[in-house]
Amino acid sequence: MKREYPDRPLVGVGGVVIQGNRALLVRRGGEPLKGEWSIPGGLIEVGESLSDAVRRELKEETGLDVEPLEIIEVFDRIFRSGRRVRYHFVIVDYVCSLKGGRLRPASDVLDARWVAREDLKKYHLRRKAASVLRQAFASFARLTK
Repeated sequence: MKREYPDRPLVGVGGVVIQGNRALLVRRGGEPLKGEWSIPGGLIEVGESLSDAVRRELKEETGLDVEPLEIIEVFDRIFRSGRRVRYHFVIVDYVCSLKGGRLRPASDVLDARWVAREDLKKYHLRRKAASVLRQAFASFARLTK
């Protein structure tokens, strides 16, 4: 299935990894959102569960092993080029706990880093990503009491 100008929406996952007062961000190396800071994630594969996709994508993009705790948001991300739909993703975002690994950005990620909650605004996140991060901090605090 092609990502650009697809025949139908593609399903992706994101994983918001919280560690103390920090969240993991990646700087995208490819379109869409090339060069922007965002929540790590990617497309699910045929036959793969959502939670398995989160584990795989975060391991591939960041080198970290995570455990998805709960779904915090489901939304459409649609990019148009004139009247045509250039990209259309349905994204399922999870809040995740860190299980292990060593942070190292993959080839499709320009950078990956832990960002303190109070510094998130410096990364010029899209409005939806900022909202998902706020939800993730609240969810993580509730789940780890």
